[in-house]
Amino acid sequence: MIFLSLILALNLACVEKKSNENETNKPEWVMTSKSDSLQFSSGIRAIFQDSKGNYWLGSHKEGISFFDGKTFEYFTISQGLADNQIRSIQEDKKGRIWIGTARGVSEYNNGTFTHYSTNINQPEYDWSKTNGELWFNAGEEDGINRFDGINMHYLIFPKPNNTTADNSYGVTDIAKSKDGKVWIATYAALFNYDGKQVSIYDAERLNLKRDELLHIRSVLADSKGRIWIGNNGIGVLLMDGSTIVNFSEKHHLIHPTSTRRGDKSKPGTLEHVFAMEEDADGNIWFGDRDTGAWKYDGKTLTNYPISDNLSNPMIWTIYKDNKNNLLFGMEDGKIFKFNGKTFEKQFITLPSIK
Repeated sequence: MIFLSLILALNLACVEKKSNENETNKPEWVMTSKSDSLQFSSGIRAIFQDSKGNYWLGSHKEGISFFDGKTFEYFTISQGLADNQIRSIQEDKKGRIWIGTARGVSEYNNGTFTHYSTNINQPEYDWSKTNGELWFNAGEEDGINRFDGINMHYLIFPKPNNTTADNSYGVTDIAKSKDGKVWIATYAALFNYDGKQVSIYDAERLNLKRDELLHIRSVLADSKGRIWIGNNGIGVLLMDGSTIVNFSEKHHLIHPTSTRRGDKSKPGTLEHVFAMEEDADGNIWFGDRDTGAWKYDGKTLTNYPISDNLSNPMIWTIYKDNKNNLLFGMEDGKIFKFNGKTFEKQFITLPSIK
């Protein structure tokens, strides 16, 4: 029993690596499975098309899939990923793919995985002392990860003065505006970093009512400099210069009987916004947990149910690819493309007609 306990302790110690002690899985260790159609069923949380045109599709529980236009290749913790829940996918200037998971970051380069875990024991408070264009979720902690090309830094959020033990500052989304600022959505506040200092947008600064709860799930910096803030309960907030309004409420998309919490919304409402994107024509798209997709063209809002059956699964993510196609990742593991009028299911092999 003593020997077994020592073995277990050593195994656990090897799992949690410091950011400076990165774990690398070599190509010969990686055994992947392949298919001719996307096989995920647990939900699509991230979609990314790299500079070579390949697609990387991140799931909620089943790891990540690489699609080269012909076949799908799958990677999970068994093949080297840090975790099977994928939260973000990026590419750096050298063509390396960076995968943010629920338990640290995995870098994929020529068949090799290198892991970078969040080291909360070495927090940094002065953000200006770090650099790097890659930002990542740091789990449910009170900070964010920034990679400088060598090390992964854990940067602490300057919390609002009115914070309570119930406030959570786990990162839910990250957006970069055209002026170079980084907008970081957390459940309890929105943070903005301009390269020198961090600004806080909490419930008070965002003009929330006393009975409203800030629960941010998405953020979008559009081409006009506006900041869209998607919430789980109170819909969309819009920051346009110094003006902040509840966009959903302004357009009568919060039901009169709504609790403005996490309850299921009625049809025709925009209360639980987990994903947002701007298309090539400047339209703003919202993915609602309960009511499908919404398009705002600057004047009119149009609601689209996305489904191939009677159900209306939640939209986890909306992504604009290299050809300006708008892709919608769904809770049921499917991906749809908007063709200008309707939604077409993607990444499937249709049976040939003989």
